[in-house]
Amino acid sequence: MRILWICFALIVSASVEAQDTLSKKDIPAAARLFDLNFTQKEIDTMYAGVKENIGVFQRMHQQSLNNSTQPAFAHSAILPGMQFNTKQEKIDWGLPKNVALPANKNELAWYSIPQLASLIKNKKISSTELTKFFIERIKKYGDSLQCVISITESLALEQAANADAEIASGKYRGPLHGIPYGLKDLFAVKGTKTTWGAEPYKNQVIDEDAFVYTQLKEAGAVLVGKFTLGALAMGDYWYGGRTKNPWNTRFGSSGSSAGSASATVAGLVPFAIGTETWGSIISPSSTCGATGLRPTFGAISRSGAMTLSWSLDKVGPICRSAEDAAIVYYYIKGTDGKDKSAVNMPFNYKPNTDIKKMRIGYAKNYFDRITDTSRTELKVLEAYRNMGIELIPVDFPDSAVYPFNIMDVVISAECAAAFDDFTRKDIDDLMTRQFSFDWPNTFRVSRLIPAVEYINANRHRLLLMQKVNEVISQFDVIICPTRGSGNQSAITNLTGHPVICFPTGFDRRSNTPTSITLIGKLFDEASILAAAKAYQQVTGWDEMHPPAYQ
Repeated sequence: MRILWICFALIVSASVEAQDTLSKKDIPAAARLFDLNFTQKEIDTMYAGVKENIGVFQRMHQQSLNNSTQPAFAHSAILPGMQFNTKQEKIDWGLPKNVALPANKNELAWYSIPQLASLIKNKKISSTELTKFFIERIKKYGDSLQCVISITESLALEQAANADAEIASGKYRGPLHGIPYGLKDLFAVKGTKTTWGAEPYKNQVIDEDAFVYTQLKEAGAVLVGKFTLGALAMGDYWYGGRTKNPWNTRFGSSGSSAGSASATVAGLVPFAIGTETWGSIISPSSTCGATGLRPTFGAISRSGAMTLSWSLDKVGPICRSAEDAAIVYYYIKGTDGKDKSAVNMPFNYKPNTDIKKMRIGYAKNYFDRITDTSRTELKVLEAYRNMGIELIPVDFPDSAVYPFNIMDVVISAECAAAFDDFTRKDIDDLMTRQFSFDWPNTFRVSRLIPAVEYINANRHRLLLMQKVNEVISQFDVIICPTRGSGNQSAITNLTGHPVICFPTGFDRRSNTPTSITLIGKLFDEASILAAAKAYQQVTGWDEMHPPAYQ
């Protein structure tokens, strides 16, 4: 009973404090912000409850929440009744046996993961030598591309030495053993800065190892650097400048996995890890000419990564080919139990898949909007048909099933919650960019989204997930333009379906890469990777590299 009286006293005290700052005249103006209208009698009745709520909010605000603290509920991309294969089959990566060191050492920058793995496994080059080679490239080109935040040289050399010792003793962990790579700098690694690309956090050190880093460490990979991201995972502007597109440095690399894409395409690392909430793997991969895999939502634990949106954030590899992406994805998938949305699912990729046996569709309604016949997307369809594949036209969900912007409501409410103290304690004033659509203002605007509307947006989202799954479940792969397909990007991020983006040529005006996107069924990354690999084997766009970094 005494506890009840204490709680009652606290509520009354809070209500008195709230009463000093709220009048009945405030309620109609606030209601109009939420598309509501109340009568005076309703306002009179509401007044005491509104004051009490404010008192609760004020007490809640006295206790800060860490960015890593998850809500009590968790989002899942899996719809009721769905069933999945749970058996992981062994994958034979088929590493080439007769790979030789190039006469020109710089050509190592463009070797695939299987080629580099063959060199290391057969002791034609050591991990230490390869690591020093890529660190030298990072030091040479990192500043001009503005793609690097930290070079983890001492850690890399230690990990490379360990890899060499293990391989010398006969312990070979697999195709990533001894291979250098980079992380988007929103993944925590003990002993390194994790800046989130933002001025207020540029000296932040988080005493934790992210799941994806732990997975790669277990695979024997070597972390050589942490790469730029647009501040707090938006765009390509970070506190040190703007990350450049290696094909044309007059342009940015897009974002937010800006440095991961730029560095990979420029040959500063064989691969890097990015994240996507809405476009942050696919957009920079498309812009820079990388092969970016955005896996199914929940396929990879996000523990140790900066949170922007609990129901949208995803982790994925940015590589130069689909084959490389398949290898990296295999070693980073899964969960440590710390991410409430993450699950363990098998990845039964077959490197020599006969894609003629697949059911492959193309989003006819999206392709029909292309009026410029020189666009490379049309040539992609031709390339697949030349492989002997019958492409099936399909109307992929667009504005007909996505008539209002669910994405903005969901992402805005969640990101504002993830960065509550950032707004409330005026940390946002320290951000380098302060324009209308930058995070500081977006977070402020998002505070006016009612909880009811956020929940209802997610109810509409469930209906969207059901409608989209009805279409995607009929195919192994659906081909869709990357450019000009904002609806597809928002829709598939909301539904959680996996996509892969890869280069298909060049824009004749800007001389920057063009791309295509393949969409797959939930947790069927294997099919879209196999279809992407088949295209790359007959076209070779993935083997073109920016001349300035040869």
